[in-house]
Parts: sequence; structure tokens; C-alpha cells
Amino acid sequence: MNYQTFEPHPDLAALISCYWTLEVPASDKPERQRIIPDGKIEMVFVFGDDIKRYTSEEDFILQPRAFVLGQTLEPFYVEPTGTVNSFSVSFYPYGFANFVDVPLKTLANKETPISDIFGEETANNLEEQIIQATDTQERITIVEKFLLARLNQTATVDAIVKSTVEALLNTKGNTSISNILRKDPSKRRQLERKFSEQIGISPKQLGKVIRLQSALKLLLSREGENLTHIAYESNYYDQAHFIKDFKEFTGISPKEFLGHKNMELSSAFYK
Repeated sequence: MNYQTFEPHPDLAALISCYWTLEVPASDKPERQRIIPDGKIEMVFVFGDDIKRYTSEEDFILQPRAFVLGQTLEPFYVEPTGTVNSFSVSFYPYGFANFVDVPLKTLANKETPISDIFGEETANNLEEQIIQATDTQERITIVEKFLLARLNQTATVDAIVKSTVEALLNTKGNTSISNILRKDPSKRRQLERKFSEQIGISPKQLGKVIRLQSALKLLLSREGENLTHIAYESNYYDQAHFIKDFKEFTGISPKEFLGHKNMELSSAFYK
């Protein structure tokens, strides 16, 4: 598996976490990979063979060739049908809303073809340019030109949403919404509504995902360390609370996560 990340242009660095590419050779026995929530929205272009996304133990759909994966709150499985070759844009939680005029709650927990978001003609033109590009740097140039043009046409994210997300990121999810709004608690309902439109999930849900991200990174970098230490360092009440949240978002326990074949892809993302 060849997973690489690339930095965005400085004008987009506040909105885009990174660009990433993934190449995996075809296998006679492809492994299902469990994808877990990370609080980000992805715009993905698939160049290789089709990728299955399982909707149940046996049923699956084929992911679109160019799509946006909205916020997710539950793990799901993907499985390649052959060679994997893809290019993706990874947006910060409030990043993608700066480029679109659709409520992000409508994109949550699913893959949406980019034609449904940007219009068929615009999407087809972008996809064709991305496919015909000779390398990753050319693809980055193409997608950044597209996004910068969209940025000038679309309203920016509300200040209350941006400041709340930044507070959650800066504290690794370890601050309450009540604490963030302590100077004006009357804005809570407004914040919930704006989050639904511009992030796709609630502030509390995003905080839980961000805290889990922090714990996952500790878990992967300190394999063998006592889970209780990781739980307390990530500000969970205790190990039981940590394991409960971990299972909610990954579907398995922390011990099962480490070294699990179905978690290789998610582990690479977090490392």
C-alpha cells in the first residue's frame, strides 16, 4: 500500500487539511477495510478499479468514480475489486462549506457524486481534467484552481461555527459546548442549526470524533501502553468510557484495532 499526503496552497491551508493519494496493487484475496469517522469531509477521484462500499454484511454498492464523502458517525467497510488508485482532497470540518451552497447535513453518512453538488457539466469537466493529468502535482493545481474560483462565489462559514470548531480542535475535543458559549449561552440553538448546515453533524458529535482522533493517534504511537493512561490523557472519565466511545465510532475495541488486518487503511491515515 502506497499512501502519500501533500500540503495545500497557503490560500487554502485554513480550509484543506491535505491532499492524499492511495495506490494498492490488485490481490487475489482483497481485504475489506474498515473506515472510521475522522471529522473531515473528503472529495475523492477514483482512477483504478471500482471500490465496493458495504451497506450490510453481504450487500454493497459501488462507490462513484468522483464523489464527496460527508461527515460519518459510524464505521463502514470498503473493498477493492482490483487495483486501487485514487486522489483525494481532505477538508477540515468547516472547510468544505466554503465551496458549496448545499446544507452539509444532506451529504452526511454517504458518498455523493460531485455532479449532484457542482452540476453535471462542471463536475464532468473537473473529473476529465483530473483523470487526464499526468501526475499528482498537476492534479493539485487543477483542483486548487477550481476551489479558489468557487471560494470567491460562495458565502463563508459563520464565525460562530468556525470559532467553535477551532476551540474543539485546539482542545482535542476536550471542551464542552456550554463552556465555548459561556459568554452567550442563548446562541446554542443557532450554533446547532449552523453546524447542521455547514458541518453536517452536531457540535457535540464533532467533539467526540475529534477526541477519538487524538486517542487513536496516541494508541498507534504508543502500542503496548496501558489503555487507562491513554484514556486519562485523552480526558475520558475512565477506561470504560474510552472503550465505549471507541467502539461507537470504530465498531471494535482498542485492543482489536491494533494489528487488525481490516484496520490497515485507517491506521495509515491516522499515522
